[in-house]
Amino acid sequence: MKRKSSRCLVASLFVSLLLCAGLAASQDNVLPDLRSPAIVATAIADRYQPGYGYPVGPRAYPEGINPLTGLPYPSDAARSRRNLIIKVSNWPPRVRPQHGVNAADIVYEYEAEGGITRFAAIYRSQAPQQVGSIRSARLLDIELIRMYAALLAYSGTSEPINRIYINAEYRNRLLSPSLGHDCERAGFCRDETYAQRGYEHTLFANAQQLWDQASRLNVNQGYRALGFRFALQADAGGDTAFDTYTNWYNRTDARWQYDDSRQKYLRYADGAPHIDATDRQQLWADNLIYLQVLHIARPDLFPPGSPYESEELVLQGQGKALVLREGKLYEGFWRRSSLRNGDALELVHTDGTPIALKPGRSWITIMRNLNQLEISETRQALDSIVSADG
Repeated sequence: MKRKSSRCLVASLFVSLLLCAGLAASQDNVLPDLRSPAIVATAIADRYQPGYGYPVGPRAYPEGINPLTGLPYPSDAARSRRNLIIKVSNWPPRVRPQHGVNAADIVYEYEAEGGITRFAAIYRSQAPQQVGSIRSARLLDIELIRMYAALLAYSGTSEPINRIYINAEYRNRLLSPSLGHDCERAGFCRDETYAQRGYEHTLFANAQQLWDQASRLNVNQGYRALGFRFALQADAGGDTAFDTYTNWYNRTDARWQYDDSRQKYLRYADGAPHIDATDRQQLWADNLIYLQVLHIARPDLFPPGSPYESEELVLQGQGKALVLREGKLYEGFWRRSSLRNGDALELVHTDGTPIALKPGRSWITIMRNLNQLEISETRQALDSIVSADG
């Protein structure tokens, strides 16, 4: 982790009590004109009248609370369906802007190979009609499927990894055109609007149709994934950090900056705002999480003499972690003490106590070494245009 020292900026951080009793509206109530996604998520909950207080997690959550976000499920449908992982391309740059990334509860970003990153976006609260472009599955996804007791939607995968997948206990939770899931019923459709990107970048998915397909396969149960702790107030301490930058061997980069007015982190790629083509907003997150994870090359999965190999990311046991919320940085560890379905990552301080995330969306970046990450107290001057046409 590289830190750039500079004059500290004092951020005006205010977290209102978003989830007090009475915010959750019944079906007959008119929704208030509110801008905060946290308040709106509570207001549109159609059955839940949470009378709880924060913090929640990491091992127990009140009824009606989504453990992925720490917020109420926005509907009975969201509460009842299964966590859904969709693999989304992030390289080459022409695949941007992607669709539906801002609708995910959690996004994992990791190195697929040679400095190229890919997203594993996890959906539960929202059901975007177009997500993508969709790309292939990797070894890491085996860990994520189990951690989140999830469905996995992907375009296909290499033959050695495919053999692992189709012989695994989670085989019936896989959704892919390579397994015969089509456009009409499963929602995997080609969008020729993006033909100039290349055929492999024209596949998109409809999240609701994926859940419908899972229901037909009898695997769309609303299992929870435990691990995160959420609190309205940030933990004491923490260092000021408004800007983070990661560069994967000059092929992919990502910068996040904390925006005081929106109280969110905004993403930049190749020096420009990284936009979601669906809502035409800059990619954003409430929490940034960086994990140091062992990467192991696995050429042994392929025939002798093959030029190919896969990377195994060992997301088991424990490793170093950095967590950012509301302009503050906390150092600690990630740990995964169980391989059971639904036992996801826990984040802890160096003394072993849970790190409290802000209720909302989290972006998790997996790295070989946290020393690759640059962290600054000040924001790098960048173009602030956030229009997809900019």
